[in-house]
Amino acid sequence: MIEKIIYDYLKSKLDCPVLFEESEKKAKKFVLIQKVGSSKENGLSYAMISIQTYDKSLYKTALLNEKIKLLMDESEDLNEIVKCSLNTDYNFTDEETKRYRYQAVFDITFYE
Repeated sequence: MIEKIIYDYLKSKLDCPVLFEESEKKAKKFVLIQKVGSSKENGLSYAMISIQTYDKSLYKTALLNEKIKLLMDESEDLNEIVKCSLNTDYNFTDEETKRYRYQAVFDITFYE
């Protein structure tokens, strides 16, 4: 499961919680991973992964987003990942909760 591969990888590289869903304990700084699409063709699997970053300020959230982009570029060094490219990233501050948030979306080609 590509989400688990990315989760384990980011968890080993970051100094904040990496989650699949928001926990009841509202941590000030964390990363949330979600698969938002996938396909399979000619023995390769493809996934679109959304990684949301949260922190105390918009600036710190943007810095964490930049760190995620660098780490995801380096994820191609993992055996399972063939290619990882940034599709888009943007300020995604949650208007309802007023929590600072960035979202980066990656297209990943991998072996299952």
